[in-house]
Amino acid sequence: MDPWLIWLIVAAVLAVAEIVTLTAALGMLGGAALVTAVFAAAGLPLPPQFVVFTIAAAAGLLFLRPVALRRLVKPQTERFGVDALIGSTAQVLSEVTGRGGRVRIGGEEWTARAYDETLVIPRARPSTS
Repeated sequence: MDPWLIWLIVAAVLAVAEIVTLTAALGMLGGAALVTAVFAAAGLPLPPQFVVFTIAAAAGLLFLRPVALRRLVKPQTERFGVDALIGSTAQVLSEVTGRGGRVRIGGEEWTARAYDETLVIPRARPSTS
């Protein structure tokens, strides 16, 4: 069997393994095997093929993989649950102290506590419109 065909099979096996694992490492190794298959098809002898594979694999793992992972793993842009309430304006329904109180945020009632134990936030006066 021709060496280029063996490298091509190795590249395909690594690509399938990458699809299963989603680590981005096996995909880089598969790409290195594909590059080596091209050099093997061009007539490069076997020992230098391993050098080409090593260089291509190292370049992929050191330079391309971090870029790919940054593009795949994006920070969460939306806040959900209680985290979404941080920074919202609240109407105080009952006095808020370090021990408790009630507020209205966005039409919903929530329990609230002041961060500072000595801080007391008085109840909001109803507006007369």
